[in-house]
Amino acid sequence: MPYTYEYPRPAVTADCIVITREERPRVLLIQRGGEPFRGHWALPGGFMDMDETAQQCAMRELTEETGLTVTETRQVGAYSRVDRDPRGRTVGIAYLAIIDSPMPVQGQDDAARAEWWHVDNLPPLAFDHADMMRDAMRLYVSIVSQE
Repeated sequence: MPYTYEYPRPAVTADCIVITREERPRVLLIQRGGEPFRGHWALPGGFMDMDETAQQCAMRELTEETGLTVTETRQVGAYSRVDRDPRGRTVGIAYLAIIDSPMPVQGQDDAARAEWWHVDNLPPLAFDHADMMRDAMRLYVSIVSQE
């Protein structure tokens, strides 16, 4: 039997930041097909289902929105700014996947488009995804420099 809490609870989202291991790395972005931020570029991601972990959610959303599947990710961080999502109180968890080179992708589900962008030439990003990208790049540089 479900338990009902007296206090409101935030929703949880997860985003998958896929960056290529190239001399000039690229990141996979989706163009949002729905509100909020319709038409803006964002990281692939979405709301976590009750029967999955945040990591599973990030990987599922990546596949649903772009057709790309990854098998390994590392957590970048959790993002909980109160106003980060205009739909309501949401906590986001970002994951990084590193692949050798861009793979074919296509906007699917609620993503109008999916495209690879050079990390040094990104469009303005929806939500707080610029913060996630900044932190993901720090982790990326740390990982790649140790290889």
